[in-house]
Amino acid sequence: MVEVLRREEKYPLSVIDMSNYKAKFSAILMPDKFSKNGSYMVRSLYFDTPDDKDFFDKLKEQNLRRKIRLRIYSPYDTKAKLELKQKENIFQKKRSLTISKEDAVELINSNYSVLLKYDDDFAREIYSIMCMYAYKPKSIVEYQRYALMAKENNIRLTFDSEIRATESSFDLFSENLPLNPVFPKDKIVFEVKYDKFLLGYISEIISTINVKNITSSKYCLSRTTGYTVN
Repeated sequence: MVEVLRREEKYPLSVIDMSNYKAKFSAILMPDKFSKNGSYMVRSLYFDTPDDKDFFDKLKEQNLRRKIRLRIYSPYDTKAKLELKQKENIFQKKRSLTISKEDAVELINSNYSVLLKYDDDFAREIYSIMCMYAYKPKSIVEYQRYALMAKENNIRLTFDSEIRATESSFDLFSENLPLNPVFPKDKIVFEVKYDKFLLGYISEIISTINVKNITSSKYCLSRTTGYTVN
């Protein structure tokens, strides 16, 4: 199990602004290991309760809330990350467990008992949560990500574009998902993730962004069939 506790800020940028800020940050930061050859795919399947508690907790901006998802980076991946994100006031705590493709498919089919074969406290905890609240797959989100990082203070900057989603298929490993745009094509989501504080030279550049940070959630954006989300 891997755990991180961090702050997150999100900004909607135009494609032109993205190019400008990507150039500025690329001059002082290094790409993460996945972005060395450019952007890469991120695909996440989100689970929620029958009454969509996590969805509505996010819309209401509850101080304590969570999201459960499976994440892959290619339809050909043989493993997936099972992640639990918990909002605790201004911090985001994310815990993740790498599981096999076969076990990921079992989770999608509501067979949560596969988690009990992992000798891991987090696996047992998320098993209990998913069983107790009857979590089911709700949507899949896919986008292209370019990420930069600074080793100091675990700082990570991401540029997410081509955000698409589906609520009609939960085949996470499909090569042909029926995805539809859920965010303007001429906009991208710029995210700033860091532990406790930002380094000054990075904060100085971010302060020049002339749009307000947003609380947009890719999961909420993906629920466009069942709900209307601004």
